[in-house]
Amino acid sequence: MQKEEIQIWKTARENVFLLNGKDVSPPDGWIFIPSGDPGLTRRLKNSGDYWVLVHRRKNRIESLGLWADGVRADDVKARLEAERSDPAYRRKLDSARKTRAAKQDAYIVEFRQAVVDFLAFAPCYKEFAWSLADAVTDQAVPVGSGTVARTERIPLVRRAEAAVIAWMRHQTTAYDHMAIARVKGERREVRRRLAERSRQLLSKYRSGEKIDPASCPLAGALK
Repeated sequence: MQKEEIQIWKTARENVFLLNGKDVSPPDGWIFIPSGDPGLTRRLKNSGDYWVLVHRRKNRIESLGLWADGVRADDVKARLEAERSDPAYRRKLDSARKTRAAKQDAYIVEFRQAVVDFLAFAPCYKEFAWSLADAVTDQAVPVGSGTVARTERIPLVRRAEAAVIAWMRHQTTAYDHMAIARVKGERREVRRRLAERSRQLLSKYRSGEKIDPASCPLAGALK
């Protein structure tokens, strides 16, 4: 049975942290290993006791690194470095990179098509639909972007819809400059209203309605 992870919170004091509201300091001989090497972090967690140093960044908890026994950490680092210096490891790493790149390229094509399918513009706006799909895809699918397009928890068609609405919210409305009251649910309500406005605009392109590019916020954004 996996033991519960211990999270300590950063404070302004050196080597003093908060654990369940109380001041704690790492045991003698422990050292701090910053985040940034997932392989090292994973092995340290599997090798013995550790603390995770966290802080709050925006609306989420973010790990800054681990505190762990220094002798054990040095041993884990040495063994990992020896493994990584092996030519076989390099070949495996290169192969994995190529596989990920190929998978990403395939997803770009798949996502772009899903965006076009969601837009379902009239034939007279088909070329415009592809241009919009390019813009949305460029923003939404890069690895590490943290957008809804990167999650597999929802179907592709819903990812495409959410990405289009998010792109339009930032590119065709004044959302980024709005002063939104700090009231629970207010930001969600603003997003809902803007999304409805975006869907109304999209419906004009779907019906083939004649649109003046000079006054259309969507056409203006794509310029």
